[in-house]
Amino acid sequence: MNKFLVIGSNSFSGSHFVNYLIKNKQHVVAISRSSEINNVFLPYKWNKVKNKNFFFKKLDLNKDTFKIINLIKKYKLNIIVNFASQSMVSQSWKTPMDWYNTNVMSHVRLHDELRKIKFLKKYVHVSTPEVYGSTKNKIRENYNFAPSTPYAASRAACDLHLLTFYKNYSFPVVFTRASNVYGPGQQLYRIIPKTIMCILKKEKLNLEGRGNSKRSFIFSEDFCNAILISIKKAEKNETYNFSPSSEVKIIDLVKLICKLMDYPFTKLVNFTKDRVGKDSRYFMSNAKAKKKLNWSNQVDLETGLIKTINWHKINFKKLNRLEQNYIHKK
Repeated sequence: MNKFLVIGSNSFSGSHFVNYLIKNKQHVVAISRSSEINNVFLPYKWNKVKNKNFFFKKLDLNKDTFKIINLIKKYKLNIIVNFASQSMVSQSWKTPMDWYNTNVMSHVRLHDELRKIKFLKKYVHVSTPEVYGSTKNKIRENYNFAPSTPYAASRAACDLHLLTFYKNYSFPVVFTRASNVYGPGQQLYRIIPKTIMCILKKEKLNLEGRGNSKRSFIFSEDFCNAILISIKKAEKNETYNFSPSSEVKIIDLVKLICKLMDYPFTKLVNFTKDRVGKDSRYFMSNAKAKKKLNWSNQVDLETGLIKTINWHKINFKKLNRLEQNYIHKK
């Protein structure tokens, strides 16, 4: 039986994937650098499914490399899914060393120990389309990286490092690069929850660059399913883009949320200047995932937004008492 280690389990995608594994009655160990966060942001705390083969442990990728390795050896955790990273883009310009320390140096230390573990079957590295830089056309999986921020450069560096480990050690890495993941339980400073909360609180939303950048959005359940399929079917050193076939301008995304919540767009938005190094478009081809993994997203944007809006309405009182903005941790 496979036993899973989920690194970065307090992250939005990581916590949803932990929940996905628990629902499927898998053996799961979850680790993050901080204690389990508010239950409202941990989907595996919402459901009534009990799993005696699950536990959480506070471990910091930057400080606890050997504790993590000992945990893996003790419980024979043969499948690792790593969501951990310093993930904010614009903030990476302020203290770039924090991004390189976490996203490169700490990962290199971990991987150099992991390669020595013989029972490790698969290591899923959750990367990002930001490594590609701004794209004009649909982009297929490749290593033609053109990062435009310290965050993106740090993620690209780690991807290339893992490529060398595969070539030299046959390290069992699989790369996933997903479009913007969203859904219930996302951090409140991200564009979709931020828009919803501003409408619920009747506050202004600052929209950078007039909202002209384009993005694709993938619902959390679809992304979790993509990761699990990658574990089951993907070969070593394969890379998969997971994205819907459609994209949307951020301004149109906000307008759609306003429409679904019956709130005037003009009353909500305050246009601001764009942030430094912002990519205008990520548009990834999902052809490889469809062909080789038989994967495609099942939740369209409007359906996913309705589910997300309803979750925010139900949990509004709790959410409104929490910090709404990003707070940086080294």
